[in-house]
Amino acid sequence: MLEPDVRWFPADEALRESSYEKLLPPLVHELRKKVKAWRDNSYEGAAGTSIALLSWWFNQEHMLPKAGGAMAKFQYYFAQQEAVESIIYLYDAVKVKDKYDLLRFDSSGAVSAGMFDESWRRFVIKMATGTGKTKVMSLVLAWSYFHKLYEPDSDLARNFLLITPNIIVLDRIRTDFDGLRIFFKDPVLPPNGYSGNFEGHNWRDDFQLTLHIQDEVNVIRKTGNIFLTNIHRVENSRDHSMLIL
Repeated sequence: MLEPDVRWFPADEALRESSYEKLLPPLVHELRKKVKAWRDNSYEGAAGTSIALLSWWFNQEHMLPKAGGAMAKFQYYFAQQEAVESIIYLYDAVKVKDKYDLLRFDSSGAVSAGMFDESWRRFVIKMATGTGKTKVMSLVLAWSYFHKLYEPDSDLARNFLLITPNIIVLDRIRTDFDGLRIFFKDPVLPPNGYSGNFEGHNWRDDFQLTLHIQDEVNVIRKTGNIFLTNIHRVENSRDHSMLIL
C-alpha cells in the first residue's frame, strides 16, 4: 500500500512540498492519512462484520483458477482496497451522517457546506477507467448487505440501485452481475463459518440477491434486490410520474 504522501498529483514534482494538498481534490489527502492510520490500527472502531470482511478481502491469501486450470494468487489493487476502506471508515469509525461531518476532512479551505444541496449522506469514489470500479462496487454492495443483515443497529441497505452512464457500460456490468458471477468468481464472499476473530456466519448461504435489469423485473422480495438500469431511463422518467427500473 503506497503511503499517502507519495501519490501522484497533477503538477511538477518540484511543487510537491509546497502545493501537494492544494492540488488534490478537497478531503482526499486528509482522508487518505486517516484511513492509513485506521488500517494500521486494525480497523479500530469498525463493526465486527466490517472487520471480518476487510480481513477476508485484504489480509487473506486468495488462490483462484486461471483459464488453463492452474491456480494463481489474486489480490485487490491498493486503490481498490483504499476506496472500500474509505467508505467503511467514514460510516463505521467516524459515523458520518451528512456533509457537515465530511467537511471535517477538508484541509484546503476551498469548500463549504453551502456548496452542496443535499442533506443526506453521500460518499463519492472517483476512480479512473480500468482501475476496477466494478470490483469496488461488488465489495461495497456485499459489505452493505452483510452489515445490514448482521449488525443490529445498521441503517444500511439490502436493496441496491445501480445506474450506468450508457447501454455499453450497462452490458459490461451485466456480464459481471448476471448470476451474481462477480461475487463468486472473485473472493467477495467469505466461506460459511469464516469469523475473522468475530462470530462466524454462513456468509454464502445468507447472500440472497436477485438481479433485475431494466424492464426485466422478476419477483421482488422485500430485501435482496439489485436493480440495474442506465441514466437515460432515469432522465426520461422525469417526464412521467414513475421510474421504470
